[in-house]
Amino acid sequence: MEAARCPALLVSAPASGQGKTSVTAALARWHRRNGRRVRVFKTGPDFLDPMILERASGAPVQQLDLWMCGEADVRARLHAAAREADLILVEGVMGLFDGAPSSADLALALGLPVLAVIDGAAMAQTFGALATGLAKYREGLRVHGIAANRIGSAHHARLLRDSLPAEIAWMGALPRSPELALPERHLGLVAAAELADLDARLDALADAWGEHATTALPPPIGFADVEPLPVPRRLEGWRIAVARDAAFCFLYPANLALLREAGAELSFFSPVAGDALPECDAAWLPGGYPELHLDALAANTGLHAALRAHRDAGKPLLAECGGLLFALRSLVDRDGRGASMAGLIAGEARMQPRFAALGMQEVELPEGTLRGHSFHYARADIEATPLTLARNPNGGPTAEAVYRDRGMTASFVHLYFASNPEAAVRLLRP
Repeated sequence: MEAARCPALLVSAPASGQGKTSVTAALARWHRRNGRRVRVFKTGPDFLDPMILERASGAPVQQLDLWMCGEADVRARLHAAAREADLILVEGVMGLFDGAPSSADLALALGLPVLAVIDGAAMAQTFGALATGLAKYREGLRVHGIAANRIGSAHHARLLRDSLPAEIAWMGALPRSPELALPERHLGLVAAAELADLDARLDALADAWGEHATTALPPPIGFADVEPLPVPRRLEGWRIAVARDAAFCFLYPANLALLREAGAELSFFSPVAGDALPECDAAWLPGGYPELHLDALAANTGLHAALRAHRDAGKPLLAECGGLLFALRSLVDRDGRGASMAGLIAGEARMQPRFAALGMQEVELPEGTLRGHSFHYARADIEATPLTLARNPNGGPTAEAVYRDRGMTASFVHLYFASNPEAAVRLLRP
């Protein structure tokens, strides 16, 4: 298959908190309202930003990470998007050059031009100096344009725009306004499904962007057709029950698509709503916010018993991060309120005011090696011997324990199934 060509931008910044998600969302909604098909990706393992960006663009947002996903997976997803889109946006992670691999590494590997977002709230001409430094810091990286966030007025926007060198395009700006802010809590942005006024906020962002935006798109770039790792059809006739609600909302679209490609029938249920465990061959409790729904989860005792029976029958069960917390005997929130959980694992957990673990993770399991990440605020005291410990590729301190009880696998690691489709499928159908 021939390379697909499409304009694309990697939206990055000098640091976290500069407004990458707001600008990406504004761009996506503004171009969508102008009749363009926009496809958005998120650099790194984040779950929350993609929920917002999916609403802004009207299409699922997938992850791009050279280490967690693998370069073949990244290239295959970009090629597929380029075949159907008028514009591809890739939101970066942290600062442009932060991490290994960084957003700059991704841009260089894929030939993506960069749109750098700079918080201009407390500067004028220094804006141009910072933009110039980003553009010249690394050889080969192409900074196509700059966007300003939190401007004070149209005059302020002109000062910032006029400070840029001629070779860096002014792309647009967003004003400093509480009405445009995207609400946050621990772990990041508030989940999209919990924001009743999200579409109004996104439209307001698009309106504000339109006041200072340039209509020019970057030149199209080519995305080669690459074959990702093959997905075995081992799940034909296999039903997998997947918890999905406000407490269990951290689900990569790529993971769900892989299970369906492997032949699985997915049956979604809501523990928070009191749903019973659907009839199934395997179950998956993904991550999310069980600590925010203690009473509802504690009250669903029928589900607790059904999950224990599922485990006792030796059926496959995957519990990830928030799923692990629900699988324990009890969970205490950050206010000191505790509640009984499903009791699949002998242990308790308590939420902390600061994050307890953060980092990419690689897990060597009997089924094969899978990659993913860890980011949580919980401290768990588990009365079991781990099957194995995950490994952080960057030498960081996070090395999550992985527990195995018959067909149940539980840990704080969020797995990216496409990093090893064969291993992922065998976790759910040995």
